[in-house]
Amino acid sequence: MTALDAIHDRIDRLYHTQPRIHIHVTLTHPRVSLRNETVLLKGVYPHIFQIEECSSGTPKLRTLQYVDVLTKNIEILELEQ
Repeated sequence: MTALDAIHDRIDRLYHTQPRIHIHVTLTHPRVSLRNETVLLKGVYPHIFQIEECSSGTPKLRTLQYVDVLTKNIEILELEQ
């Protein structure tokens, strides 16, 4: 099992048990910057996962990659516990 598979499995487990999570995101392309934001996991797929965030006041669906969790551009606080 690779590191990406392990991250996928842990996020999938959260999706099924506790879909409301806290997240830090620092991405440059597309520009996404979230700090300790509460988001809802909307979908978990083989190479990506989707979240719904409301930091601007309106819900936005964002697609993120597992590799960004591995490189620490995305930090899911529930995975750190």
